[in-house]
Amino acid sequence: MDKSYVIIKPLISEKVTELLDNSNRVAFLVHPDANKVEIKQAVEAFFDVKVEGVNVVRKRPAAFKRQGRVVGRKSGWKKAYVKLAEGDKIDFFEGA
Repeated sequence: MDKSYVIIKPLISEKVTELLDNSNRVAFLVHPDANKVEIKQAVEAFFDVKVEGVNVVRKRPAAFKRQGRVVGRKSGWKKAYVKLAEGDKIDFFEGA
């Protein structure tokens, strides 16, 4: 898979900001077919940092039910928590 399709967007929330401050981890929404090696290579290529490890969380698509009847689908997603090497940092709010 091409590296430009692996990372969809960075995830920024209170939990991820706390992880970045305490344990030097960042989170990304990634392509559902991407594996840990591809995620590591993409982050190292785009952000010029050294990655120590990648953990992946996957949420499968689910049926959306209302009053017991299936009326739609909730889309699934895949999220990657990336541990950066000591001294490396990704600053998402550089100009703010």
